Amino acid sequence: MAKLSTDAIHGHEHKDFLGSHIPPIYLGVIYEYIDYELGEAILTDRGNYLRYGREENPTTRALERVVSKLEKTEDSLAFNSGMAAISTLFLWRLKPGDKVVVPMELYSSVFALLNNIASKLNVKVVKVWPSAEAIVEAVDNSTSLVFLEAMTNPTNKVIDIEYLQKHLDLDKVFLVVDNTFTTPVILKPARYGAKAVVHSMTKYFGGHNDVVGGVVATSKNVSLTLWEWRRMLGGILQPFEAYMVLRGLKTLEMRFEKHSRNAKAVAEYLAEHPKVEEVMYPGLEKSPYYSIAKRIFEKPLFGGVLSFRIKGGYQDAVAFLKRLKLIKRCPSLGGTESMAVLPVKAGSQFIEPEHRKMLGITENLIRLSVGLEDAEDIIEDISQALNI
Repeated sequence: MAKLSTDAIHGHEHKDFLGSHIPPIYLGVIYEYIDYELGEAILTDRGNYLRYGREENPTTRALERVVSKLEKTEDSLAFNSGMAAISTLFLWRLKPGDKVVVPMELYSSVFALLNNIASKLNVKVVKVWPSAEAIVEAVDNSTSLVFLEAMTNPTNKVIDIEYLQKHLDLDKVFLVVDNTFTTPVILKPARYGAKAVVHSMTKYFGGHNDVVGGVVATSKNVSLTLWEWRRMLGGILQPFEAYMVLRGLKTLEMRFEKHSRNAKAVAEYLAEHPKVEEVMYPGLEKSPYYSIAKRIFEKPLFGGVLSFRIKGGYQDAVAFLKRLKLIKRCPSLGGTESMAVLPVKAGSQFIEPEHRKMLGITENLIRLSVGLEDAEDIIEDISQALNI
């Protein structure tokens, strides 16, 4: 069985009569019927006919094969954004009267989506402390779905999915794990019983801040049903974006390793700085999540995202951001450039204020996506912004 970087490069399985080993960008939207009367066209490896671009695309399909190999699932479906992937999954899975259990810390647009679905479909959404124990306690016979981030955004709490596997009946509860922060380089949630693994491919998979996409990696049975929903909703990832993510994935492992090394160096620097109250990064041995991460992560890597609380208040955090020179003040993560943001004004804005307070998402909390620059240059920029 090939290793991760080999699958990332060769897992698309593309072959053509010209001998190209790179899947081309198939911009054509329509594909000719083989049997016009029956409406049959070329059969894909998924078992569907290649007829129309809203349903299937060969470039997108090549990407899906790679993701399936990386996440060790039977199949995957690529969408035009991470939220398109999640919303399609929710619309397919949830029905009136269902109960959904989620941690109270997620990318808050997911909360906004769930709140809208709940109000229209009479779905009960239960938000608990982001820990495996709290999730297990909240699950009962009415629970249809559990959705969580393997590492929470933005405070980097690591949820023990091995504990979930041992204490939940995952034949009855549909477990969905967002693996965006951790990536299959260090974590493969399907090995712990997750029925679906989602990614914002905008982040580490694309890796260069130049493409938007999402994906659901899952079983063949789920993907065939979810494929129908994607077809009806029109959320398929377009071929150019698929090509860009395919290119990005080839360097995923080496990029993630550099992100992680840089982030650990930055976290260690910040942990000793007199103007920093707290650093939230599971790669620090004093982190309460270090032991969980060491046990479930496949490598001693902890990702490229950390958060830290600067001494002072909101204005002090804003002043720090304004003084940054190398690090970009913008949302997103997992790209080549280092980026800093205030979660209360970005990805955490739809989390209830009382939950933000409990979670430590304060107005002086800064989330930093550590890029691929030289670690000393990143630290120097942080130093000058903190010390003025």
